[in-house]
Order: sequence, then structure tokens, then C-alpha cells
Amino acid sequence: MIIIGEKINGSIPKTGAAIAEKNEAFIRNLAAKQTAANASYLDICASVSPEKELETLKWLADLVQQESDLPISLDSPNVGVFAEAMKLCRKPGIINSVSMEGDKIEKVFPVIAGTTWNCIALLCDNTGIPGSADKRLEVFERILEKAAEYKIEAGRLYIDPVVEMLASSEEGALMIFDTIRRVKARCPDVHITSGASNISFQLPLRKFINRSFIILCMGAGMDSAIIDPTNEDMLALIYAAEALLGKDEMCMEYIGAFRDGLFGEQKKA
Repeated sequence: MIIIGEKINGSIPKTGAAIAEKNEAFIRNLAAKQTAANASYLDICASVSPEKELETLKWLADLVQQESDLPISLDSPNVGVFAEAMKLCRKPGIINSVSMEGDKIEKVFPVIAGTTWNCIALLCDNTGIPGSADKRLEVFERILEKAAEYKIEAGRLYIDPVVEMLASSEEGALMIFDTIRRVKARCPDVHITSGASNISFQLPLRKFINRSFIILCMGAGMDSAIIDPTNEDMLALIYAAEALLGKDEMCMEYIGAFRDGLFGEQKKA
């Protein structure tokens, strides 16, 4: 499972306060803990005003790269910042994210063409978030066409099916599972990624919805998640699910994670 550590994000209140206060120790600690928890990438999102974003991303990237050798996932709603932000990174990472809205892909794909940078692509367009798997697959086809135009291999794409809250759409999760299965059937080389938090908005005990959702997505074919890797219970479930899905030969990754003390249950015993 490709885990994108989500904690260095200014939209999270404590992290936002640390960014505003230029609290270096707080950011370094987040980077170190997520690295120790076997994250694959560290997402950094400034969540500040556009005129301060690049400066803030530089500050975050410098701190993260002093603390960790993991590649960075550059996270911004402003696609215009990526070309300069990529220069802040010592090794290729992930652009988070583009979609078929406006000219987002036209701004980002030319920048990553000819590199080994990966890119998260959301299945939405100028009409908003499509209401069916069929419509999301249509957006996916257009993303594939654009990727081919810029000679970006399918394996560099991380497709985000766009998760909406379950409380307002009982069929929403089922549609996400269907979308994941169909995207992977259409193009097995692409990765599928998603966060979990949107699915559980306005529901009690959200952690149980979130954990169940990620595991069911994995069963449908998702191979990446934007999560908190220091959440030991979630991490244990992900390792267990990979073993059960036949993606962990002889359960060696599961056993290794147990031996490394990554599971919360070990600390409760």
C-alpha cells in the first residue's frame, strides 16, 4: 500500500497554528513520526493565502527534507504554484492534484512531462463531481487522453475517485467501489488513491466508518491512501487487508510491521 502521510497540512487546526507561528519543532516531529510509521510520501499543504503559499511551501519542504528522505507530495488548490514548488524538492514526488476542471491539467501535465513526477488526478470536471460511475469513467478517459498527449505513463497517475459523505448519499460508497473496480479494469497500471475522512462527515464514531471504507476500497483495487500513518489501528488494518488480498507474500510485510512495533494493539497488551 502506498501511504501518503496527510499530517503536514495547514487545514488541520494544530498544524495550521504551527505554520502560522513558524513552529519548526512541530513540523519536524510530524515528518519524523510519519516517516517512522512507514509512510511512502509526505504530503505538505500550506493552506495560506496565495501570495504566501510558495514561501510557506519552501519553509515546509526545507524542514521536512532535513528530517526525512521520503519524497514529497505537493498539495495545493493553486495549480500555478507547482512548477516553482517542484524545484524545492530534492527528489521527484507527487503533484496533489489536478482534474478536468478548467485548465488545471494543461498547466500541470506539461510541467511534469519528461520527469518522473507522479500526479493525483481527481475524477471531476467543469460540471462538478459526476453523480455516477459512468460519468466518472468518462472523466477518467479524458485524463488518460491528456496523459498520452504529454507522454505521461499511466503508472504515474494516482486516480482519486472523489469521495463524498455517506450521510447524504447511501449509494455513494458503493459507487466509489464500482468506480475503482472499473478504473482498474480499464487501465491496470494506474494507481488509485483517496482519503477517508470525507466519507464519514456528520456521522458519529467516524473512525469506524473511515477504517471500514479504506479496507473496502482496497478490496475493490485501491492501492494508495492519503491518511495519518501514525494511526496505528488504521495501519494494522491496512497491513492485514494486504495480506488477506494476496498482496503480501508469505505475510512478510505484516510480520515485519508487527516486529517493528507499528500496531496499536501491541501497546495495549
